[in-house]
This record gives sequence, structure tokens and C-alpha cells, in this order.
Amino acid sequence: MFSLFFAGWQQDIKLALLAPILCALFRLIFIEIYGTKKSPVGEWRKWYHCFRYGFWWGMLYNSYIYLGALVAISIPGAIFAGYFAVGDTVRLGVGLAYALVLYTAFLGRMIFYYHFHDIYNNTLLLGAKADKKNFLDIFFHQNHGAWLLLSYLPYTWLCYQALRGLLAIPQVPWPVLPLPWWGQWLVNAAVFVLVIVFYYWVRYAGTLDHRNEPEWDEIPPVVKQDIFMAKATWDDLPRLKFIYSLPPKALLTHKDEDVRSMVECVAPRAAWSVDGNPLQAFVRRAKGARIQQPSHIFYILGESYYQAPLDEPYEALHIADEGKRFWRDKHTFSVPTSLSAGRISQPSLVSLLAGFYDANLEFNENETFWQPWRDDALAISLPQQLAKLGYQSYFWYGGPLNWGSLLHFLPALGFKAGMDGFALCPDAPKTWLGVYDGDFLQMAAEKIPQLDDGKPVLHMLYTTSIHGPYTIPVEKYGFDADKLMPEIPAHLRHNKKFVRKMGCYWYSDRAIHAFIRAMQQRYPDALFIVTGDHATLNIPYEAGLVPRQEPTLRELASTCLALHHRDLQRDWFAGNTIGGHMNIFPTLMELIAPAGHEYLSLAKPLTEPIDHVVTPQHWLTRDQIGVYKDRVTQANQVSREAMPMQQDVVQFAEERQAWLELSGWLARHPECLCGR
Repeated sequence: MFSLFFAGWQQDIKLALLAPILCALFRLIFIEIYGTKKSPVGEWRKWYHCFRYGFWWGMLYNSYIYLGALVAISIPGAIFAGYFAVGDTVRLGVGLAYALVLYTAFLGRMIFYYHFHDIYNNTLLLGAKADKKNFLDIFFHQNHGAWLLLSYLPYTWLCYQALRGLLAIPQVPWPVLPLPWWGQWLVNAAVFVLVIVFYYWVRYAGTLDHRNEPEWDEIPPVVKQDIFMAKATWDDLPRLKFIYSLPPKALLTHKDEDVRSMVECVAPRAAWSVDGNPLQAFVRRAKGARIQQPSHIFYILGESYYQAPLDEPYEALHIADEGKRFWRDKHTFSVPTSLSAGRISQPSLVSLLAGFYDANLEFNENETFWQPWRDDALAISLPQQLAKLGYQSYFWYGGPLNWGSLLHFLPALGFKAGMDGFALCPDAPKTWLGVYDGDFLQMAAEKIPQLDDGKPVLHMLYTTSIHGPYTIPVEKYGFDADKLMPEIPAHLRHNKKFVRKMGCYWYSDRAIHAFIRAMQQRYPDALFIVTGDHATLNIPYEAGLVPRQEPTLRELASTCLALHHRDLQRDWFAGNTIGGHMNIFPTLMELIAPAGHEYLSLAKPLTEPIDHVVTPQHWLTRDQIGVYKDRVTQANQVSREAMPMQQDVVQFAEERQAWLELSGWLARHPECLCGR
């Protein structure tokens, strides 16, 4: 019987070999496709430790194949000879199933990195109520989904052949020792114990101490100094386990008394209202209007309309020429580096509208916040506060208002109406995400005058066209890569994927500023705010515009931000070169509100000196920009050259945690938003 177990155990080891081999191959493919250094020449130690540490890290999951086969196949196979006879067939099935899981996770990582320039992160946790049709559209049209699905066929066949080859390696027979029966049983028992110990030894990275499990903080320094290689070290299944094992909405479980202490650095307890409302700590008083109250405020939030294409190194792309013309106007103030309130669209938009960081808590999906605020509320939302200056607020979205439950959330914030792009433009061309920006904004320009009733009004318009899978036929709208960007290599100018990606930014840039010009002509006193919901990654580094293949942290994080009015003067803005989404509303109030007018804002206006900006994702000073989750920092500057990145540097951590805790408090105490 034990000879059968010993034979099965050897097959289990062979079976378990395939998973780490596949993980190593996937790691190599990931590095070769996305890494800047494609060869270990000159960096042998870094590559060695990346693959060595990654092997042990992957064993957190890969070792389960060994354990599972041992428990489910070898042990019962030693008892039942008939089951032993089909053991390798079962192993083939189990091995193939696990190989397919690894491949699926790897393809997901490659797609995720393509879009977010990061391995799996907690953005995954925000996808439960996302538009699945848009995901499918991106998968099939931008990420060649059909070919990826077909790739499962050769991959499965190769894994099948590899497993058959491994399992066909001859086994070592169990030796019959010249011992009495009880001696043989002791040897058998000792070997069985060693077989189990071997599992724990592999599971705990070549030791028997669970405290030695690989983790991010323990990545060898030679690897961690290169943030990309450090991320490449992390296999997909352990990474997914880490993401999905994060406490769900942990901010919602914190005790009130603890939170009061944690937010002290931004909201001193003495400034709270007597009934425990921390928002009272953020009451500000306007210093006096700098411009006559505009009849119309146009707040344009461009999907993925971000700063890098406006920067000098990428002048040859000519995809942001309209924006640059607007930026150069002497009555336009722009912020060179501006942080989004959220990593992706939904938390960014919600933060802008609600007035506090969404912090991935999805306030818009929380039915508690679908109830309209009371008329006497001292709410912090954008429309509610503007209403105190007599403004009515309208929200225009190029897509459907069921996205993000905007249909319910917008009225609760105080918007008089929300305009659904699909309903406004039923016959216009559209993607799954929304109506093409040109058609959407043209329709908005036609409808807006019909809403005029003599009262001042805010129109917030949210576009959709700079978004994967970039299927808009931009050539039809005049985009000619050969004429616009002759300095770009011809093979890129004639690449359909490149043309559509560049063209969508160009198309949206033109549509936004055509709308602005139309509104300037109709409403000369209008105030314009232009920003993007977040940055994206569409700069073609392979085009040779800069002598580097990687974006800077600033390029990855900085959305654009500009304000324009015919009377606006740039010297009103305290020489600021940094800012963020949360600085927009207080700046608006300081431009239009009368002296002494009270308003609520977590951040300072751009009319006052800003020395740093903190969001849940990033921190920013005039000199440096940092990423909290990666604990890295880099110079905050426009640069053609690659810039060094410092590891394990975090600033303003206490302030960042305070903003997160404040959002958690408001989620637990919605009455604070309603003035009760």
C-alpha cells in the first residue's frame, strides 16, 4: 500500500512543477512587454531575486496543487488500487484546470496594466456595478478579446502535453528494507510526515516559519528599488488574494471616538458643532467677489482629459492644440500639476459633486444618500452651496444616467435636473459609454438656452469620448495623422489603434473648446472651469518624443485644470503651480461670492498659497509628487529625461488618513450632511 502512496507522491510533485514554471514564464512575458529593460544584462542580481522571490511568493497558492493532489489522489489511491490506476488522469484534469486559472489571471493582469499602468489594485473592488457592456466593448475592440479567447486553445494543448511529459517521467520504486514489519511501518510513517513537512516548507518560502511568508515589505532591496520589477515579482493569485482580503469598507467599522482623534489634524475637535458635526470645522468666509456674478457657470469635466498632452515634450502630437490655445489666453488661469480626487471616474466625480473624498466608499451607490437634503441643510455639495448664491444647477452627462446611479444621486445633491446623453441624442453615434462628445456638446449648446429663466445657473457637463476601446472613427471628423503629426514615425501614424487613441483625445479636445467658444459668444459674462476626471496613459512613448519609455508619476497622476472669465487675472492666484479637484469649489466661491459669505470646503482656494495637496491616492508639493500605495516619490516637473524615483517615502500620511476617516464618518453619519 505504501509503495502506491510513494509512487503517487512523486506524481504529485511532478504535477506541482508546472504551476511555478508557468508563473515564471508569465513574469518574463510581463517584463518583456511592459518593462523598460528587456534583458538582465547588467542587472543579473535584480532579475535573479525578482524570479527567486516571485517563485516563493507564488507558492502561497501553487503549493495547494501539491497538497490537494496528495490529499485527494495519492492517499485514497494508496487505499483503493482502482482509483490509483486513474490517478494520473485526475491529475491531468486538476493540473489543466489550475493552469487555466493561472492563465486567466495573467491575461487579466496584462489588460489591467495596459489600462491602469499597475498590477491588480483595489480599483477591482469598484467594478461590481460598472457597465459590463463597456467592459466587453473594451475587451473585444481594444484588447483583441477574440484572439485572447482563441489563445486558450493552444495554451491548453501545450499545458496538456507538458503535464503528460512530466507525469511520464519514470518513478523511483519504494525500496523494500530488511526490517521487521513494525520497523517498516515506522519508516513509512516517518516518510509520510516528511511529505507533509515538505508542503509546509514550500508553503513558507523554504522555511517552516509562517512568519517568513513573502510580502511586499520584504521584497529584496535590489528589486524594490525598481518599482516595476517589484510589481513583477508579485504573482497574480497572491495579489488577487491580497486585494480581496482587504477589509470591506474598513472605514465604516471604525469607532467614533477613535475617528475624532484621527481627524484632529484637519478638523480640530473644538471646531466641531455641539451636535458632533465635523463639517463645521471647514466653514470658510469669502473675502469678496473678484468678478461680477456670472449669469452662467460652465463646469466641464472631460473624461480622461489630462495634463500630459498639453505639456511641451508632446507638442508634436498636436492632439491638445485647442486646449493649449485656451490655456494661453491671458484671462485663463491653469494649474500645471493638479491631482484628481479619485483614481477612476466614479470616485472622482462623486468627490467633486459631494465636496468630500469618496474614498472608494461609493456614496453614489448608497441608498441612504439618495434622499434629498433638507431645505435648511448646511450641506457641502456643490449644487447645494451654489443655491445659496441663487444658482440653479444642471448636470449633463454624455452617457446614460443609470451609470453610477446618477439618476438617484444627482437630485439628492441638489441638481435641478440631470440630462441623459442617450435620451438627448437618441440617433447620434455613440459608444457603450456615451454619445460622441461633438454631438453631445452640440446638443447641450442647443438645449441650454431653452433652460434660461433669468436666474444664474451652473451647467456641469461630463464627456465620455476619451475612453477605451477608442472606436470613434476620428478620420471621419478630420483627424489626419500624417498632416497633424509628421514627426511621429510612419508605422505609428498608419497604425489604426494608435490613430484612434490619439484621435479620440484630439476629437474631444476640439469638441470641448468648440462648445466653450459657442457659450462665450452667447454668454459673454460666463465663467468656465475645465478639468478632467483623472489622468490616463495614452502618450506614445514608443514614438521617441522623449528619451524614456516610462511615464513620470506626474504624467500618471496629473489631470488638467483651468479657469477662464473675461475679467480674470492670473495674478489673483498667489503664484500657485499645484492644486487639485477639491480646490476648485472654494476658488469658485472666492471669485463670485460676496465678502463674508459662508461656505464649506475641505480645501483652500487657489487664490491663497497652496504648499501641498493630499488625496487618498497621492501627495503633492511644488517639488515632489508621491504615491501612497507604492510609497514612491519623484520630482514634480515636466521632464523629457527619466527621473530617479525614491522608494519608501511618504509625506502627509496623517493628513491623508484624516481625510479617509472623515469620509468614513460621513458615511456612518449622513445626518451631518443634512444639517441635523
